[in-house]
Amino acid sequence: MSKTIKKYNRFSRVYDLFETPVEKHLFSSLRKRVWKRAGGKVLEVGIGTGKNIPYYPDGVEVTGVDFSRGMLEKARKRKESLSLENVRLLWMDIEHMRIGDETFDTTVSTFVFCTVPDPLQGLREVYRVLRPGGKAVFLEHMRSRRFVLNIPLSVMNVFTVPLVGTSMLRETQKNIEHAGFRIKEVHNVAFDIVRLIIAEK
Repeated sequence: MSKTIKKYNRFSRVYDLFETPVEKHLFSSLRKRVWKRAGGKVLEVGIGTGKNIPYYPDGVEVTGVDFSRGMLEKARKRKESLSLENVRLLWMDIEHMRIGDETFDTTVSTFVFCTVPDPLQGLREVYRVLRPGGKAVFLEHMRSRRFVLNIPLSVMNVFTVPLVGTSMLRETQKNIEHAGFRIKEVHNVAFDIVRLIIAEK
């Protein structure tokens, strides 16, 4: 875990610039779709540099957690630039969250569980802090069911794993189910590599 944190602290300086092309042409529209599904008391897991903050709907109370202080500092500046008072940022390891059971109405993650060192443990923690009947919204990239699509992902893995600890080939949908969630909807938004998954506790 400590190695991954150090990588993200260093990478936080150029993270937004690095993702600018895909953010502009794909991710920004997907973030809007994600946050239309969120309501009440919300936990954003792996808030990173705060790219979702401009899309938070009115009337929600958001707690954003991340294990990288460098990323959180970027998120704090983004929050302050928008003068948001309903957003709380916490430095926290997703695998061991210092949050009480059944605290949130909604949890949201966007491109997080490709990087969490123990994704199943992280998902179990998300399950724990979500209230019964609560909604979990995941926008994640993962291994495709089509072999041919996994070939370029395997090539990308050679670079992303050592750079930031990100795996392009995780079975995230299966992990969500194994953590105890009931999957209600699955939307393939970039073939089946990027999926918007709506689940319940």
